[in-house]
Amino acid sequence: MTGIRITGWGIAVPDKVVTNDDMAASLDTSDEWIVERTGIRERHIGGTTSGLAIEAARQAMARAGRTPEEIDNLVLATTTADAIVPGTAPSVQHGIGMRGGAFDLNAACSGFVYGLITAAGLIALGSGPVLLVGSETLSKITDMDDRKIAIIVGDGAGAVVVEPVDGPGGLLSWNLNSDGSSRHLLKCEHGGTLFMDGKEVFRRAVRVVVESAERAMADAGLGPDDISLMVPHQANVRIIQAVGQLLHRSPQDLVSHPGSPVPHPLPAPHSDDAVAVPVALVGNHHRQRTPSRPSPIHAPSLARAR
Repeated sequence: MTGIRITGWGIAVPDKVVTNDDMAASLDTSDEWIVERTGIRERHIGGTTSGLAIEAARQAMARAGRTPEEIDNLVLATTTADAIVPGTAPSVQHGIGMRGGAFDLNAACSGFVYGLITAAGLIALGSGPVLLVGSETLSKITDMDDRKIAIIVGDGAGAVVVEPVDGPGGLLSWNLNSDGSSRHLLKCEHGGTLFMDGKEVFRRAVRVVVESAERAMADAGLGPDDISLMVPHQANVRIIQAVGQLLHRSPQDLVSHPGSPVPHPLPAPHSDDAVAVPVALVGNHHRQRTPSRPSPIHAPSLARAR
């Protein structure tokens, strides 16, 4: 049996920082209002999806002690590709100087989890190290005059090197789900900007994250008391808190950027789709919180990883 482990990680964000006070200068909002409802205090804006991905990927390979020639496949999770054709993954592949397979994966906020499970599948079929990157430039599909969306989005990239190990490795179980009937709640048409029914997305997000977590833990033969940390998607601190309460987790068990001090060199908290989970993982590492028991990853689908 061949399992997986994460051996390297990296993040990249644009230099430009937009604070809540900056938002309040052009929107009917305030720092207090945004923090109360989302936990977000600032966001990074700018760059390109491929450029940010290349920077994060190079960091991840360096930490893993791997050269581009040693990477067999590249999976890029993104909803904001640089172009419709070609995919952005080949541009990243070229930028870091690797050969092998490279493809985009669009699963929005669940992109990193879908990518992790895809990487595990490639490795189970014989692939060597896989470079998994989440990269987003959501600002380019956001109406910055739409208060519901503008205050929560940002740009950035996170990357990990996933390598094969003998035995089950760090991924003990996983659970994926999709509901196409809900596409009207959060969408962006070609050439358009993001639309979100915030209240309904909030309600459904809490429910499906809890359901997915419970199924994944059950598949691993574990319960909430066996879990050290939860690494959720970082869109809204109130979603994170609600999920934690329903799963009977204390705030200390939740890896959360919104509303929390983020040490240098981590980016400021904001929602950046497929990037949020890897950045939260790096944040946990920088805070030196090493779990003594398994940790679940949610986005909102869930994979269990050690």
